[in-house]
This record gives sequence, structure tokens and C-alpha cells, in this order.
Amino acid sequence: MGSFFKECDHPRSRWSKCPHSYKIRYRSAAGRQVEESGFATQDAAIDRLTDVYKTKKAAPRGQAKAERISTYGAMRFSEYAAEWKAGQRDLGPASVRHLDSLLEHHMLPLLGSRRMNTFDHKVVEGFIRSMERAGAGLATQANAFDKLKAILLDAHRLGLFDDHPLLGVKPPQYDPKRAVIPSPEQLRQIRTAGDDRFLLIADLMSGCGMRNGEAAAVNVRNIVADDVYRITEQVNQTTGHYARLKHRKAGEYRDVPLPARVRETIEWYADKHGTVDGYLLRHPQDASRPFPYYYLTNQWRRIKKSGEVDIPEGMVIYSYRHFFASNCLTRNIPITDVAEWMGHASVDVTFKTYRHLMPGTISTAAATLNQHFTA
Repeated sequence: MGSFFKECDHPRSRWSKCPHSYKIRYRSAAGRQVEESGFATQDAAIDRLTDVYKTKKAAPRGQAKAERISTYGAMRFSEYAAEWKAGQRDLGPASVRHLDSLLEHHMLPLLGSRRMNTFDHKVVEGFIRSMERAGAGLATQANAFDKLKAILLDAHRLGLFDDHPLLGVKPPQYDPKRAVIPSPEQLRQIRTAGDDRFLLIADLMSGCGMRNGEAAAVNVRNIVADDVYRITEQVNQTTGHYARLKHRKAGEYRDVPLPARVRETIEWYADKHGTVDGYLLRHPQDASRPFPYYYLTNQWRRIKKSGEVDIPEGMVIYSYRHFFASNCLTRNIPITDVAEWMGHASVDVTFKTYRHLMPGTISTAAATLNQHFTA
């Protein structure tokens, strides 16, 4: 029905004697939170809440829905998104920062002033095209689309749309043709184009399939065998702190192949630069802090700008990880193993992303299967 309270510092047991007025809080028929103040006694506050409840209960269902549509339909997307965000109480600090970044840099500049009742599939498709023209990465496009989908689904539940505005909209998807993979010779040149930190990360990503943040958290104690490295954590790009692995619960890990060359790079770096609690990479200005994500990005930009090495058009740092996948799949290593080593949520992600790298085709399969019948 609602609640009554006081905003003074007196405990509840003293409310009846303190001079401060009561306030009430309740949900209107439209679903919005409403507060009223100025009630001299607890009984007066309860009487008002009772009146509100009776009015809501007596109102026809159609009238309540019409009020919701009128209230929320005219609301700007920026205001609605703020209310929606306030209700996402299960988000951790890193997720909140990520959501704020998506809203600030991608969603609100394009959709912030739009009224909620004007959304349809064409508006959503236009939003995706605008992100594409702005050069937003596919991962960013997909994340922004997912958040917009959640917000509009919430509005759809309130009855703002007869048809869901995402109905028939094709979400941003990873296009394998955009995955630019360096050749072995290009990889040899690029890995030595930066400093020792850059070389170490390049080897970890291209040789073990680590993500950027996982490579930044490399620790000599995680070499569990001569040819096995155990990935246990990452440096979270948003918070800058060590965090659990993507798609994993706290404490979970994954074991990946450790090629001899990568193990030698780890040992060489540890001998040359030392470690802190086993960690090889730390903040350049403060060894008590994890390695900052932007340091790698800035160095990559400097390497590209110098023009001193042969960097394929469209290649990004993540291409080192693509090289790992390519190296595995073109040598007939099972895709299920590759998916596990790369930490994908499912083998479907690996297949959709890298199927063009797999040597098997219908024609070669037909030729192989035919051998049994002609033997």
C-alpha cells in the first residue's frame, strides 16, 4: 500500500513525541514513485495511504494503463533510463561504470531527448546505423544494443508499445571478415616494436589466447606445469583492479597451453624486471597497483603511428588473440578445446567467430567420407 516515515534523526520509538512531520511514499496508478509530506500525525499519514489505495483499487484497469502510458510515454529516454538504472540493484561497481559509459557516450547523445512513445523498430535500427557510422566497435555496439533492449523491454511491460520496438531488428553481430589476423612474420615484427611489457603481452595473447586484461594480470605462480598456464584473474578495464574472469564465478579458472617460447618470455621478463607477489606487470608509476589498461592502448597507437613495422590494415591489439585461434584451428585442434582455452561462454561463440578459419569444408568432407565407400 505504501509506507510512512520521518526524515529526522529521532528513532522510530520517538516519532510520536518529536515535532517533525510525517512523509508517505507510494506508487501511483501509473507505477511512478510518489512522496507527500506535511502529515502532523501517524494516523493522518495512514489515512492518506488508505485513500490512495482505495482510489487505485476502484480505478478500472484500463484507466490505470492509460495513466501509465500517458505518464511514461511522454517521458524523455534520458529520464526513463535514469529510473530504470535506479532499479538495477544487482549490478556491481564495474557493471554500473560500464552502463554509465554506454549511456554517456553512445545512448544518450543519440536517444536522450526522444520521447518513449516514439520508439519503434526504425528508431532502433537508426541507432545501430549511427553507431556504425561513428566507428564504434562491434563489442560496444552489441553491449549498447543489449542495454537499450532491456530498457525498452521494461517500457513494453508497462504497456507503452503494442508491438515490441525491437521486433524484427537484427542486433549487431561480429563479422569474422573484420577479424584481421597478422601473419607469423608480421607478428614477429610487431611483438618487438614496443617495450618489454608490450612484448610480454603480445606473446601471452598470441601464444596462450589470453584477453588483454588476463595478460595484464600474468603471474609466475600460475605456471602449473612446463606447458600449462592457469588463468585465474584479469585486470578489469573499468575499475583498474584485479577481478574474476569473464563468464566465470569468483575463484574459477581455466588452464591453457603454454608454448615453450611464451614460458621463456615470462621467465626472461621476471629475471630482468622482477615480480611483485608473483605479478610481472604493475603500474609504471606505482608498483602497488595493477597494470593500467590504457598503457597498452597508448603504446599500440604509438607503434602504429611510427609506421616502422608492417601492421595489416584494420589490425587491433585483440588480433593477437585472433592469431591464437587461427593457429589452433588451422592445425585441426578441436574447436571445443579452443573454446575452453579462450574462455568463450559457449562453443557457438567460437564457431560463429572463427568458422572461416577451419580447414574443413563440405567438399573436403565429401571426399574424405567417400574413401570408405571406394576402398
